[in-house]
Amino acid sequence: MKLHYYPDTDSVYVELRGEPSVETREIADGLNVDLDARGKVVGLDIDHAAERLDLAALESQERRPSGACADPHGGT
Repeated sequence: MKLHYYPDTDSVYVELRGEPSVETREIADGLNVDLDARGKVVGLDIDHAAERLDLAALESQERRPSGACADPHGGT
């Protein structure tokens, strides 16, 4: 999973799989899901990210080594 923040559009893209998207569906206001050719979810696009998400926490998560999980108690 990869997270991408686009400050020019204030959106976050959550890339779940490396497959190309062939279809996008809006599943809620400002939340879109990208699907591959088989209908599998490959990513999520979240609009108005600064209002909906803790961007500082996302930046911290991006810096973790691949495969590392956040400690639910606040540690690393």
